[in-house]
This record gives sequence, C-alpha cells and structure tokens, in this order.
Amino acid sequence: MKYRTVYITTSNKEEAQRIGKELVAARLVACVNIFDGINSFYWWEGEIQEDHETVIIAKTKQPLMEELIEKVNELHAYDVPCIVSWPIREAHQDYIDWIDKETK
Repeated sequence: MKYRTVYITTSNKEEAQRIGKELVAARLVACVNIFDGINSFYWWEGEIQEDHETVIIAKTKQPLMEELIEKVNELHAYDVPCIVSWPIREAHQDYIDWIDKETK
C-alpha cells in the first residue's frame, strides 16, 4: 500500500481546524498538523494576491486520496483549494502501521 503526505491551504486557522477534524473523524487521514500564519503570494484572476493562510499537513493512504479531495472540496471556502500530495518514500514502520490502523 502506498502512503501520502497531503498539503492543503486554508483561509484561516478555524477553517483548517474544521477541515482537519472532519478528515480525521471520517478516517480519511490518520493525523493532521496545522501551521497558522503562512504568508502566501499567488496569481488569481490576473493579479498577484497576498494573503495570510493556514496550512494543513495530513498523512493518509493513496487509495483514500480521491475521497479526501472530494471531502476537502465540499468543506473548503476557496473556489480552487490547494490540495496536493506527495508519496511517503521512507518512514518508521510503526508509524506506517499506525496510519493503516487509524484510516479506513
């Protein structure tokens, strides 16, 4: 089974906490970490935007990614939320076993 680290930006800490708790409760992720106060610059509607955002880092299994993306889209305030993932290539086996146990 393949494992993923998922990066999600949100508009604020409250939104990140709400989404994070929903993902954990639904067993789509084993864990989330929330980083508040991130400064972001990005293109949106032809202009450079500057915002303060909050980031969610989540750990999950590859087969849950499609459902996770759907759930985040459902809960997220942004029209086009950042939801990207990368593979976990090396990890402590006990941690991987824990991800297996705590996700559906």
